[in-house]
Amino acid sequence: MRDFYDRYERWLIPGALVLGVVVDFVTFTSIQIGTAFLILGGHVLIAGGAIVFLQAEIPRLNEKRSLGMTMKVIAPLALQFSFGALLSASFVFYWFSGALSVSWPILCILAVLMASNDVLRHWFERPVVQFTVFAFILFSIATLVFPYVLNSVEESVFVLAGVSSLVLLALFAWPLLRFLPHLRALRPQITIGVIGMFVFMNGLYFFNIIPPIPLSLREAGVYHQVARSGAAYVLTAEDRSLFDRLLPGQTVHLQPGQRVYLYTALFAPAKLHTTIVHRWQFFDPARDEWVDRDQLSFPLTGGRDEGYRGYTQKSALQEGKWRVSVETKRGQTLARVGFRVEHIKESPEFVTLLR
Repeated sequence: MRDFYDRYERWLIPGALVLGVVVDFVTFTSIQIGTAFLILGGHVLIAGGAIVFLQAEIPRLNEKRSLGMTMKVIAPLALQFSFGALLSASFVFYWFSGALSVSWPILCILAVLMASNDVLRHWFERPVVQFTVFAFILFSIATLVFPYVLNSVEESVFVLAGVSSLVLLALFAWPLLRFLPHLRALRPQITIGVIGMFVFMNGLYFFNIIPPIPLSLREAGVYHQVARSGAAYVLTAEDRSLFDRLLPGQTVHLQPGQRVYLYTALFAPAKLHTTIVHRWQFFDPARDEWVDRDQLSFPLTGGRDEGYRGYTQKSALQEGKWRVSVETKRGQTLARVGFRVEHIKESPEFVTLLR
């Protein structure tokens, strides 16, 4: 096994990472969230166990044909697989819970860590790196789980999740840093790395860069009319060709006095209650910046797999570029819908959609 590992190491390590990413992407978009959390918990246990095994000084590890030698060969792959799975799980959740234009920093961090886990795998063998990345993973997973368990996206839940991840890491690391001499000597560097990560993640959150998990956008669009009919919503949209649909952006043609509707469908856990804000903004060419024109809100109650549906409307839109940011009440952005308004004299052709 050791000979096989040495010969194909450069393929096994990235293969384990890619497998973890693929498994997560398929898993977390197709199974119940409770089952997903159980899988993540299993990966946390595997990663923690691999770190302990790799850092512990066991005399019989280097004896040939021993179970310890076999485990020593398997442990780096297990750590690589679980790190890749946990990081990609966070990537999947963050991707679906925020607008790319806002949450790209945290997505880039996750992508870089996943790639480094492969390309710089020997760097990940360093204890300081392992403990810091493990702390980052525990923090990310805690901020995924706590909002689901407590049915809240308030600041206090995020802070509680972050502090809980630190406590869990301390319970995990304390015996290792106390009884392993080579780790005891690295305690200051490990502490600085973990605390630095904690401060950095909180900074991203309070600057509204971390998206508002567990909310996620199912659909958003601009329409000429939105009306509820029983359990369905009737949407009136302009009849656009397939070519127009493939082009980025959308042009809304309005006659005098016509309104524009911003329709959204958002997924949220069954017992979650919060407020969604539609921030209507116009791009002012003279000032070369986006200017707030309205801020409209409605309550959200979770529980539908297809998403909780709601809309806001605005009239007297001037010609030019507009966008609507779909946000939480504290300013975290779930999506941005951009469009251009053109005034016309004759009404365009419409189609009716049911949601």
